[in-house]
Amino acid sequence: MSLIFDYLFGQYSAYDTLDIVLEVLAVIFGFLSVWFSKQNNILVFPTGMINTSIFVYLLLKWGLLGDMIINVYYFIMSIYGWYIWSRKVDDTHQTPITSWTKKDKQISIGIASVSVVFVAVIYQFFNKWIGWVSYVDILTTALFFVGMWLMAKRKIENWILLIIGDVISIPLYFYKGFTFTSLQYLGFTILAIYGYLAWKKHLNKRTVIA
Repeated sequence: MSLIFDYLFGQYSAYDTLDIVLEVLAVIFGFLSVWFSKQNNILVFPTGMINTSIFVYLLLKWGLLGDMIINVYYFIMSIYGWYIWSRKVDDTHQTPITSWTKKDKQISIGIASVSVVFVAVIYQFFNKWIGWVSYVDILTTALFFVGMWLMAKRKIENWILLIIGDVISIPLYFYKGFTFTSLQYLGFTILAIYGYLAWKKHLNKRTVIA
């Protein structure tokens, strides 16, 4: 048992206690954010903003610029999503869950393309290329950038991209030495699957009523 514990959490022996506490706190708020998203509850955004704020600080301190950029973007998109979700499309109805349109797909491709170039330039400028990990970072950044934008627009396809990004992030963060964050993404994956099914049920119900 001790060997397993050391294998999973041994890297934390060199971390500041405050950083460990902050990472755990960020993970808790991350779970809350995804849970509220699954429930189609606007609290997804304030809890998500707390999560990303903490991670921006930690990732900047740890020198993980790609991951930090993702969280800065998450914070900005949380503000945007909070506005979109609270905006009423008419006197009685707020922005509903829908499927993406052709225009949404085109914008998604644009966001993904820009994010790939942007993160690649950042890595090159700060000399942060570390082999295959950097390429995977760029891929997950593109997935999360598009996924978060689609969530802000209340498009059901956001869950598919987030699930793919979460699955990739589980071993990636463990490899980087952040076990708590890796476990967070494992939980995110499970919640995201349930979130997709819940949103799909809600969308199908609206389609039948319409």
